[in-house]
Amino acid sequence: MGFTLTIKGEDTINFGVNMISSAHVSVGTPIDSMAKSTNIAVTVWVTGKLFSADGGNSNTSKLFDWSLVPAQSADAYREVTVEVIHAKEAPFRTIHLPNAFVVDYSERYNDDKGYGEFVMILKQRANKIPGVKTTEDGQ
Repeated sequence: MGFTLTIKGEDTINFGVNMISSAHVSVGTPIDSMAKSTNIAVTVWVTGKLFSADGGNSNTSKLFDWSLVPAQSADAYREVTVEVIHAKEAPFRTIHLPNAFVVDYSERYNDDKGYGEFVMILKQRANKIPGVKTTEDGQ
C-alpha cells in the first residue's frame, strides 16, 4: 500500500508513494455531544520523508513555508488530495479537501534511517465541510 499527496495553491506540490509513509483521516464531532452535532471536523495527518529516494529535491520546504502563511492570507487555504494506493498500483480511495489549512507541521531529523521525516496535520475549513469528497476504487 502507498500514498500520494497533492496540494494546489499558488503552486502545486506533489508527493508520490516514495515520499509519503502514512496517512490518517478522521471525521469527528465534539466528544461531549448528546446528539448529532453541526460542529464537524475533517482532519488529515500525513507523514513522509524529507528527502526523496533518489536524493533529489523533495519540495518539503514548500510545506514548511505553507505552514507559516498567516490566517489572513487566502493562500492559507489550499486544495489537498490524498490517494490511498493498493498493491495493484491503483487508487483504493481518494480523499479531497478543497479548503484545507495547516494545523501543525513538524520535521524530525535522525541518522538511523538516513533521512528525516515530516508530520503535517491538516483540517478542512469548517464552513466548507460539504466540499469534502471521497471516492473508492478510482471512481
